[in-house]
Amino acid sequence: MSGMPSAEIREAFLRFFEARGHVRVPSSSLVPEDDPTLLFANAGMNQFKDVFTGRARSELRRATSAQRCVRAGGKHNDLDSVGRTLRHNTFFEMLGNFSFGDYFKREAIGYAWELLTTVWALPPDRLWVTVFRDDDEAAALWRETAGLPEERIVRLGEKDNFWAMGETGPCGPCSEVHFDRGPEHRCAAPECGVGRCSCDRWLEVWNLVFMQFDRDAAGELHALPRPSIDTGMGLERIAAVLQGAGSIFETDLFRPIIAAVEELSGRPYPEGEDRLPFRVIADHARACCFLIADGVLPSNEGRGYVLRRILRRAARFGRRLGLEAPFLWRLRAPLARAMDGAYRELELRAGTVEAAIRAEEERFAETLESGLALLDRVVEEVRSSGGRHISGETVFRLYDTYGFPLDLTLDVAEENGLIVDTAAFERALEEQRRRARADRRARARAYGEGPALEDLPATTFLGYDQLRAEGEVLALLSGQSRVEEARPGDEVTVVLDRTPFYGEGGGQVGDHGELRAGPADGGARLRVTDTRRAGRGVFLHIGRVEGGVLRDGAGVTAEVDAGRRRDVERNHSATHLLHRALREVLGTGVHQAGSLVTDERLRFDFTAEGPVAAAELRRVEALVNAHILDPLPVEWFVTDLDDARRMGAMALFGEKYGQRVRVVRMGDWSLELCGGTHVGSTAEVGLFHLTGESGIGSGVRRVEAVTGPGVLAMLVAGRAELERAAAILRCRPGEVALRVADLAERLAERERAGAAAERREALDRAERLAAAAVELGRDGSAFRLSSAELPGVGVDGLRSLADDLRARLGSGAVLLTGGGAGHGV
Repeated sequence: MSGMPSAEIREAFLRFFEARGHVRVPSSSLVPEDDPTLLFANAGMNQFKDVFTGRARSELRRATSAQRCVRAGGKHNDLDSVGRTLRHNTFFEMLGNFSFGDYFKREAIGYAWELLTTVWALPPDRLWVTVFRDDDEAAALWRETAGLPEERIVRLGEKDNFWAMGETGPCGPCSEVHFDRGPEHRCAAPECGVGRCSCDRWLEVWNLVFMQFDRDAAGELHALPRPSIDTGMGLERIAAVLQGAGSIFETDLFRPIIAAVEELSGRPYPEGEDRLPFRVIADHARACCFLIADGVLPSNEGRGYVLRRILRRAARFGRRLGLEAPFLWRLRAPLARAMDGAYRELELRAGTVEAAIRAEEERFAETLESGLALLDRVVEEVRSSGGRHISGETVFRLYDTYGFPLDLTLDVAEENGLIVDTAAFERALEEQRRRARADRRARARAYGEGPALEDLPATTFLGYDQLRAEGEVLALLSGQSRVEEARPGDEVTVVLDRTPFYGEGGGQVGDHGELRAGPADGGARLRVTDTRRAGRGVFLHIGRVEGGVLRDGAGVTAEVDAGRRRDVERNHSATHLLHRALREVLGTGVHQAGSLVTDERLRFDFTAEGPVAAAELRRVEALVNAHILDPLPVEWFVTDLDDARRMGAMALFGEKYGQRVRVVRMGDWSLELCGGTHVGSTAEVGLFHLTGESGIGSGVRRVEAVTGPGVLAMLVAGRAELERAAAILRCRPGEVALRVADLAERLAERERAGAAAERREALDRAERLAAAAVELGRDGSAFRLSSAELPGVGVDGLRSLADDLRARLGSGAVLLTGGGAGHGV
């Protein structure tokens, strides 16, 4: 055992495969691009999915990577196992080597055995493998290549040794390598053994997937064009083995975080079950920091909901350690140290990560307070009715609507001698998951993941250089079904082999325009009202046939609405200028968190810890306009991702990029990775005007703006309003402000005079009523009574008058009635 630091383990793995012809590929974002079937990246092969299926062309034959992954939702969900076992994480790093039709089982098994036993010197007699029950080839190769005896090659069924990324997609038989941690870790079960027991003696360290099939939405397996290799080794697990640690939580990946929790809580990391809170917090802090660094923010749906659940679960375990105040945000720094610079996102977005976590912790504290109040009422209702059960539906509503943790509900119920219907809760939770799965499938179909487009190649995009081009109709769809032709009035989706139309992406909306077929091809005219992209680079032209008959296979002229495109480009180029200006004024902690670019306006979301002051917004606006009026050339080029990063090119928050990227440069002011279309010079933007700034979530602000024609339209409208106001005030437009100020002062003076007159009248009325007061009662019990009916006086006036009368009567009674301002008294 080497005691090798995790940073060296990661690097040793990557260098081993680089030396064997593999290209090192950087980790993709945790948020999969153009893949609605996945909630998060959950395996190293995610970014190569289309390469495995043959839907995307790639020059890569072999690759290796260290991929950040999250398994906390969907099919692969380890959330509830974290901390209770010695091997499960929500966030983890997957070390992998990949072959895209270049080598297969023999080489994959040989590489694995060489790295484990020769490079890392693991004892061969402590390694076991599993294979798919029908995979005689893999079993024979382990005997031949590794010299493994038959008794240490275990055959298992589909559940254990047939790997699939999700409900659909690439899959195939697999072979897992297990490390025997020793008989001292053996459980009490008599059948304890690899594949028969999930105890902590047998630690799976590597999974070799022999990618042979693609599973469609109907569950059918189709042979891949090139059998390939996808392997996955959890860095956390192999670090535990190589460092001789009792579990993944005792490795150098977790110890700095646990040490920080010890310091914050004032409690030592204990033995036994009491370690659970420390382990959960350390694991969940990693997941939260990386998810936020990749652009996910806490919310009530989708990825944001999973993040919120992870974060709140960690905060709940913090309370078990006495950590009542926000503390998770403080764990980003020790996490970054543990990662030893492997992921720059943790430093580049430090402010955003910490601010978002802290804000959510504060929000959860409020949730706990309100949730406990609601739960107390539920408990009281159950007890007062003589019952003992809290319904699962009630518990689910607390969980789903208020984010109230199930384990906390169980604790409160137990303290009050009540029972929670957890079975009904699980049914409600499963129904929610079913709806989420159906929604993901619907999104997949909406974005071209349906069978109607499976056989189509990626569309060639020509729109950077031209707005008019000839193309061929490769597919014609009505809804999700392929059709042969479309007639006037039909709404259809058209796929072309090549197009100048930009498909919605990167915040930029899709192009509008027209498709025209010649007389020989039906003479059709299609008005394109939107252009989108399916997940495999297929462009979808959506619109209505206005004349003629559009046929599958027809040749068409595709022409983009040039005026609208120019307006979109003005706004898109302005977002690049804006991004740099925000960083210049607010600091380099600002990062893009999303955008929308249309022909009418632009919207730009960015990381910030609080509202932007008006003076700072004016400076931002002035900087953008300065680079429009003193124009910069706008140019673009394609280069390697690593080269672009070395140049300092900014990347979209949470975006996935391939090895070759498009870089847009605006003089020496802006350099960004961007696939969108732009003006040729910043002068074409015309003018830039910010129209609003607001907060949209924890640590994220939004600004909105207009450019060129939008600014002109605002100026024309503003001028018209100013002239209308000047006409009403009977002055010149330049005198409106002075005239309004004069009128405001005169109005204020009248209001002051009116208030003084009302007060004098009130005092006079009090004097008259006090003088008219009558004495009642006899000697020794006599008192004065002042009464009046005042129909025109409202409640406030009556109260004030009563106070004045009490002051004058000294001792006595006051009875006033009246009504005013719509109130009867």
